[in-house]
Amino acid sequence: MNIDDRLHALQSKYVSAPQWVKTLVGGIYARIPPSVRFGKSYPEFHRVFASTADPSAYARARLANTLRIALESVPAFRDWQSLTSRVEEDPHGVLAQLPLTTKESIKTSPDGYCSTAMPESARLRMFTGGSTSVPMTFYLHRGVSRAREWAAFKVMAERYDTDGRDVVLALRGRTVGSANKDDGRLWTYDPIKRHLIVSSDHLEPRHMPRYVEALREWKPRYVHAFPSALYPLVAWLRDQGMQDLLAQVRGVLLTSESVFDHHLAAFRAFFRCPVIVHYGHSERVLFAHTLPDDTRYHFWPHYGHLELIDAQGRPVTQPGQVGELVGTSFDNAVMPFIRYRTGDFGSLGAMPNVKLPGFPIIERIEGRLQEFVVCSDHRLITVTTLGAAHFEELDNCLRIQYEQHEPGRLVLHVMPLRPLSQEARASIERAVQEKTQGGCTVQVNEVAEIPLTGRGKQRLLVQHLPLERYLGAAMEPIAQQ
Repeated sequence: MNIDDRLHALQSKYVSAPQWVKTLVGGIYARIPPSVRFGKSYPEFHRVFASTADPSAYARARLANTLRIALESVPAFRDWQSLTSRVEEDPHGVLAQLPLTTKESIKTSPDGYCSTAMPESARLRMFTGGSTSVPMTFYLHRGVSRAREWAAFKVMAERYDTDGRDVVLALRGRTVGSANKDDGRLWTYDPIKRHLIVSSDHLEPRHMPRYVEALREWKPRYVHAFPSALYPLVAWLRDQGMQDLLAQVRGVLLTSESVFDHHLAAFRAFFRCPVIVHYGHSERVLFAHTLPDDTRYHFWPHYGHLELIDAQGRPVTQPGQVGELVGTSFDNAVMPFIRYRTGDFGSLGAMPNVKLPGFPIIERIEGRLQEFVVCSDHRLITVTTLGAAHFEELDNCLRIQYEQHEPGRLVLHVMPLRPLSQEARASIERAVQEKTQGGCTVQVNEVAEIPLTGRGKQRLLVQHLPLERYLGAAMEPIAQQ
């Protein structure tokens, strides 16, 4: 029995409950062993993920199992049932013959992607707004999918010291109800995860002293955060000479967003401890992260199968070339995701990591399609690349955001702690032109506020151009940036 999945429907009530309820109920629940909370599959997943052996054979077997389920019982793949007999001997060859799956197709016909061999009671209904314009309802495998996710995060935390038994500062887009009151708290505490949850909606200088109160009281030892939410706090503390408030932090985990290089450099200098960037999504198809000494993304082959494809759907094989990340899920017998287009783009890594044999390497995650800017010659360049172009000039900006209405022209909105000099503005303009090889000019616009999304994230780029129009011709130029 998986208690956690049974209680999942009550999560919103727990989140909105008064602090005394969280302290009492969450404190009791936190004492339940993971094998009881997440069921009998949790220890096995933890064992598999924690093993230091090459996971290739295990991954091949899980891929074959997923394909067998899809071909035998998922209506969307009925036309490819004749391939079932080849699954065991050549799962990768069978996979290559199957069509790509899009969010739009699942949204149009979710039942068509569910296994008819599984009862509806095995479905755990989920919803993702994601970072795209295609919100979607989908299903996880009750008692399995979330247990596997917890096991993966636990192993990652144990291996790279991004979590422990101490308090975790959580800046991940959660709304704190009391924060809107002038004398209200900007934080709430969840004893289940040991998360000191602080508001992501008040990261302006006038509110920062209220964050200081929470940091002094709770003294977090770990940080789990959206990069765009953590950076304003770090920049303000650094500007005020208050780095000691987080000097005890021993591990930082960044999630859910593309990371500017200058943000990552600032975090490493500020915390002086391992900083890990995690990649994943609600559908639980792929799982990856960077390492303390290797900023590339290492994809877990025993979690899900990764492909990298170009604009024509062909495999990307040249190191440095950019393609779209496509994943095939393992261990979701309810709704197996087959060649699922994530909408994320990355560049293929050149050399494997000898410490993690069998782990595919993506040099960097370029972001969603809407996180690319269009040059005057219609080349596409990721906004995260632009973010690395002028770290020094924007050192004291709490947030920045690009906006584009026409090819080759950008507006850069900035929230500075102090006004930018004309020299700084000119330096930014030169840096953008150099980074885009003359493809873009930029206008710097100082603003008092840059709004967050409904999920508490910052959009690094507000893109008004139809990027699909430019994508096909742009893949190769991207790889040469």
